[in-house]
Amino acid sequence: MSQPRQSPARSIAAHAVLILWTLIALFPVFVTVVNSFKSKQAIFTQPLALPGPDSFDLVGYQTVARQGDFVAYFQNSLVVTCLSLFFVLLFGAMAAFALSEYRFRGNTLMGLYLALGIMIPIRLGTVAILQMMVATGLVNTLTALVLVYTAQGLPLAVFILSEFMRNVSDDLKNAGRIDGLSEYRIFFRLVLPLVRPAMATVAVFTMIPIWNDLWFPLILAPSESTKTITLGSQVFLGQFVSNWNAVLAALSLAILPVLVLYLIFSRQLIRGITAGAVK
Repeated sequence: MSQPRQSPARSIAAHAVLILWTLIALFPVFVTVVNSFKSKQAIFTQPLALPGPDSFDLVGYQTVARQGDFVAYFQNSLVVTCLSLFFVLLFGAMAAFALSEYRFRGNTLMGLYLALGIMIPIRLGTVAILQMMVATGLVNTLTALVLVYTAQGLPLAVFILSEFMRNVSDDLKNAGRIDGLSEYRIFFRLVLPLVRPAMATVAVFTMIPIWNDLWFPLILAPSESTKTITLGSQVFLGQFVSNWNAVLAALSLAILPVLVLYLIFSRQLIRGITAGAVK
């Protein structure tokens, strides 16, 4: 039996809503990037205008290159984000495989316990986290940020990946066991390649909060040698005077890794989000 075709009016309305939402979401990015190439006077007098011959100015990028160790901030953010993503994806996928594949006492309870991490903001435990980092001597180290971000990203990773791994064919995994593959080889060779869209989805949703976070770098790693790019951008904001050219230039440069990640994983991300929508 043929499926009923969607009416043109509903299709046009849906696309119009999506386009409107896209424009609203991209508007802050557009304003930030455009104004980073303008003089301070043009930023306040014509914030929505494109840079012209009279308003074009690279003073913000020059200030970023001259003041503050922007390259070190960028490297710190890159190291923290990459290591956190690696551990979240590795441990999250392993935990999800165990919860979806093996039946043991407390399986459901363990899944619910991990799901609580999605409902309860990790920032509520900031004082306890700071006390633990002080006791272990990890304050003003990138290790502290990696540990916190890994713990922050694991609940969502386990929740998403376990649902995808339950849909992996049992016949495929049993065939691997018959061929003599260990559980680790079944996990890495058979299961992980089949859940790449879900892994990409988790990577994107995990990276953005880590890259943009200001709270934990400010509390756990505020020293000059461990500042992240988001925290490092605050050096241009003062109590009485703020260098908005430099702030917008630093934020524009900080947007680039997120855009690159999306361009790389966009197809996998869309597949991961829409998987299961059509049977």
